[in-house]
Amino acid sequence: MFRARPKRARRSRYNVSYRLTRSVPAALLAVLLVAVLVGVTLTYKRFDDFVTATTGHHINPIGEVVQVVEPAPGTLAYKLKHGQQVNILLLGMGGYENDAPYLTDSIMAVTIDPTTNRVMMASIPRDLVVPMNLQSNPSRIWTNKINAAYEVPYTNIICCVASQYSGANGGGLAAEHEVGKITGLTFDRFIAVDFKAFRDMVDALGGVDVCLTTNLDDWSYPDYSGGYRPIHFKAGCQHLTGEQALQIARSRHAVQAEQASDFGRAKRQQDIMQAIKKKATTVNGFAKAPQLLNALQKNIHTDMTISDMKAIYDWGKNLPDSSIIRIALTGPSSTGDGNLLDSYNCGMGAAVSQLCPDDPSFSMIHRYIGSVLIDPKTLGEKAPVQFANGATNFPGLESRVTSMLDPTGLQLADPVTHRVSSQTVILDYSGGQFPLTTKWLQSFFGASVVAATPTNPAPARGQQTYGLVVVLGHDFALRWLGE
Repeated sequence: MFRARPKRARRSRYNVSYRLTRSVPAALLAVLLVAVLVGVTLTYKRFDDFVTATTGHHINPIGEVVQVVEPAPGTLAYKLKHGQQVNILLLGMGGYENDAPYLTDSIMAVTIDPTTNRVMMASIPRDLVVPMNLQSNPSRIWTNKINAAYEVPYTNIICCVASQYSGANGGGLAAEHEVGKITGLTFDRFIAVDFKAFRDMVDALGGVDVCLTTNLDDWSYPDYSGGYRPIHFKAGCQHLTGEQALQIARSRHAVQAEQASDFGRAKRQQDIMQAIKKKATTVNGFAKAPQLLNALQKNIHTDMTISDMKAIYDWGKNLPDSSIIRIALTGPSSTGDGNLLDSYNCGMGAAVSQLCPDDPSFSMIHRYIGSVLIDPKTLGEKAPVQFANGATNFPGLESRVTSMLDPTGLQLADPVTHRVSSQTVILDYSGGQFPLTTKWLQSFFGASVVAATPTNPAPARGQQTYGLVVVLGHDFALRWLGE
């Protein structure tokens, strides 16, 4: 049975793919790789200290050389060399300065696709509620927010943690398991970074310059003693210390609506990360490699090897920003950008902020994330596509689907409502001009194709009568809900 949903506003003209930006840990990864490679020029002992602190293993010079020449099957270098996708989980956590040091405020699943030279970055909201099975009895379910998965092996929050999540990498492996259930991805490696590493890195670079489009006032920014304090930043460009950059990146309760949204927070993070990357990759930034290594050494943990890091760096060092597809799982928003999640009580109590999947089995999320990297030849058709909602018991479905697929590169028009339709159909007004796009839409929506003219079938109000129009039917609405 359908759950009633409020009608969504028309989607924002502000490009979604621009707003869904690199998270703090994602950008830290890029800077870390630069720092690691620069660090090779430092003394062997200094570099070995860094690697040991971050990965738990000493450098094996002979082994690393062998991996560069002919990487072993299963390594990241091997996968990238042989056209296999690589999945990495990036985590940003509070660290020991916070009262909940292992909660991951920032979660991102990254897929590297060497066959098409593209990267997908999928942001997972920390408030997404998940039925976790991390205990020795796998049938025992613990319902909590996804940001708690990493802390399970390091705290007594639950008993009887399964043996595979013990040890130094236990938190990362537990997070991989739970985020994998949500996304349908099997992760190869993880990287966990805390806020101190972020702050110290900015300071090591001598600060960064960032511009804000509006003022940022947050009266309940968390301090370092379990309380809150106000922060204020004026609109415009300013030079930021590490602590100031962290405040702008973390703020969640700004007075200004533009800054208060998850998308506003993501944009601020992108601006800061771009500033860090710009500063770190200058001649002056390279000169600060020792300071960067010091900043990162004690506050980052990963199961990556040096060969892994170098393989990723070598593969992506010249990758243009246009090759990075940025998506996010989101709930309802005032701009109509919500997609596969909703906000209600799904296990944490009525008074708790939480996000819940429309499809409790996560099948629709799996389908979405597995389909984001659309073949460039398909995108090259530049087919005009519009979504029309024929599932009257699911108001707003057309906006959700449009928002969801906007970052993929499809040429999407503003969505409209349509007459009632039990089955999803693709109205082809092009006479077969866009076969690859039509085939992709057929596969994703399970739809049939109907040849259409501007007058037959009669178009809905505001509907385009050219290109391709996908009329979302009752059948797709049921799949969206996992019913």
